[in-house]
Amino acid sequence: MAGKISGFLREHVLIFSIILTIIGIILLFLGVTGIWFQDIPKNVLHFSQEILDWSLYILIIGFIVFLTGAWYLYSFIKNRKFILNELKTNKRSELIKKHAELKNTVRHLPSKYQKMLTDKDEEFNIK
Repeated sequence: MAGKISGFLREHVLIFSIILTIIGIILLFLGVTGIWFQDIPKNVLHFSQEILDWSLYILIIGFIVFLTGAWYLYSFIKNRKFILNELKTNKRSELIKKHAELKNTVRHLPSKYQKMLTDKDEEFNIK
């Protein structure tokens, strides 16, 4: 069961990281306005005083969710860029030098990048 969940999340990491980042930004906005500018959520968004009392916790949760989403987004983009740059090479020796690092990086990316590495391995006869 855990393998299916992690596999699903690995396949859709880009979408989930963007969603987490957006939710984090919204929660950060609500927390900041609830703490420093209480008139905006009370009058414009029609929040009750009970919700405004939780503004500090909303701000903290928003910060954590935003950092999590931004970290996964950064990690995905960095790993994807690394894989695509290394797979552009036409030299077998360069690919062999970084093969262990490529295999480790590909484990954290969607399956299409694993297939790209496998195809490149077959092209250069790397076992």
